[in-house]
Amino acid sequence: MGIQQLNPYLNYNGDAAKAVELYRTALGAEVVTLSRFGDAPGASAPPETKDRVMHAVLKLGDAGTIMLSDIHPGMPHTPGTNAYVCLSFDDAAGMAQQFEALAVGGQVTMPLEDTFWGAKFGMLMDAFGVRWMFNCEKKG
Repeated sequence: MGIQQLNPYLNYNGDAAKAVELYRTALGAEVVTLSRFGDAPGASAPPETKDRVMHAVLKLGDAGTIMLSDIHPGMPHTPGTNAYVCLSFDDAAGMAQQFEALAVGGQVTMPLEDTFWGAKFGMLMDAFGVRWMFNCEKKG
């Protein structure tokens, strides 16, 4: 029980789809999933965000996967600081304990909460400025 997987998670300012294409052609990445903000259930995405990538998973051969998305317009974005470490868990209670422990001295940027994609999810920046995403798929 505990952490099942660790992935880099990259953010872009409206050009994630172009990055997906670059990684597909340059690195041979397989697009496992790609959803846009306009695809979310009940989405009332403004026209300028509906085609932005909400979440994509790319498989890089046997080396693993990277995840990526666009930010919402107006959110801060500084190239070179647009990466997270995404941890996938199999136990929500254990995840919550580790989330709280890692948040000490840092900043919770999105509290752990239930999501429309069937997971509990949250984000934080630790005391050293490293940005983390925590995700636990709900069972059953």
